[in-house]
Amino acid sequence: MPAPKVGFISLGCPKALVDSERILTQLRLDGYEVSPSYDDAEVVVVNTCGFLDSAKQESLDAIGEAMAENGRVIVTGCMGGEEESIRAVHPEVLAVSGPQQYEEVVAAVHEWAPTERPAHDPYTDLVPPQGVKLTPRHYAYLKISEGCNHSCSFCIIPDLRGKLVSRPVGEVLDEAQRLVDNGVRELLVISQDTSAYGVDIKYRTGFWQGRPVKSDMLSLCQTLGEMGVWVRLHYVYPYPHVDKIIPLMAEGKILPYLDIPFQHASPTVLAAMKRPAHQERSLERIRRWRQQCPDLTLRSTFIVGFPGEREEDFEALLDFIQVAQLDRVGCFTYSAVEGAQANQLPDPVPEEVKQERYARFMEVQAAISAQRLQEKVGSHMQILIDEVDEQGAIGRSYADAPEIDGKVFLDGFTQTSSGSWVDCEIDAAGDYDLWGKPLHS
Repeated sequence: MPAPKVGFISLGCPKALVDSERILTQLRLDGYEVSPSYDDAEVVVVNTCGFLDSAKQESLDAIGEAMAENGRVIVTGCMGGEEESIRAVHPEVLAVSGPQQYEEVVAAVHEWAPTERPAHDPYTDLVPPQGVKLTPRHYAYLKISEGCNHSCSFCIIPDLRGKLVSRPVGEVLDEAQRLVDNGVRELLVISQDTSAYGVDIKYRTGFWQGRPVKSDMLSLCQTLGEMGVWVRLHYVYPYPHVDKIIPLMAEGKILPYLDIPFQHASPTVLAAMKRPAHQERSLERIRRWRQQCPDLTLRSTFIVGFPGEREEDFEALLDFIQVAQLDRVGCFTYSAVEGAQANQLPDPVPEEVKQERYARFMEVQAAISAQRLQEKVGSHMQILIDEVDEQGAIGRSYADAPEIDGKVFLDGFTQTSSGSWVDCEIDAAGDYDLWGKPLHS
């Protein structure tokens, strides 16, 4: 009997992507096939994002498209917690479930597209050991926890995903080893707060391959660093214990790369955001990190136009990024999120002022990025190739996370393949990207 086919749309952040991979893996184990089109799918699952109003609208639009093209739609994900809002626009959706409710999604698929095939048969159902992945074969996201213990006034993640729940360290390391054994060259460690890993379980000691491993960020990084692949850390808050990770980076055990969501630099705005307000301490920590590990790349995100942000607050932010000299920076204008505490704050910033500050911010950061990349010209770097076409190869250095950072272009070099490492010399730089030539062709 032919297997029922399921269409799948995954929206939102890498953490949601990992949720999608988990759902798809279970569906494949249950005998379903994944359809690349609406036409022959018996149902379509839409994994939504609900962090910003713009993301909610994108989710509603995706649901609407799936309804128009297929008509049998199951909704899950962060916006799934707002079933009334979804059904007000799309009352005919088959089922709605919230984030991390994997069993509910799978159960809904079984209800609306039942299969008479037996449960997973390893002799006939070729699900790879690493599960179904939605990223290229050579890199994968490794989610180490769910939820968050922070109460930032602009964020509703704790309401959507709950408080911090750390995965058992042995389970995380087992997944990492399976990924590496099946060709993954880069592990991207993600969570809402990677540096808080284990705090909810009091950093208890677990076991992996017969050896004790403590459930904390340092022990996890030390063990991942033994797997012989790139290990990249995302969403790291600058807690004091993060200092202990820097020597691992200096020794080449994990990538010298930290993604730290500073969000702002003005103590007044940080207090309104309910974020740690220690600009001087952050700058001193960055200085010490770079002393220990000169190759360290720092990425961050910032919000401009937060309610109550004055011109002097914005100037303090510009001063911060000029002193900090961050390598990779994303910036967003403040957008009210339904249910966020910040919606009640006084003195909203006019939209035209938000846009003007955004443009000024990005102009300053573009100059910083261009200068820092120019300093890499003439250096030798190891590049992980993402794609190859007739124009040449495109890859990333240790300083570049997929999707969000820059690229390294090896024009005219086609004697390689996706997932390969290539040593090259950097011979040109732009505002955000590099160009290089292979050292060995």
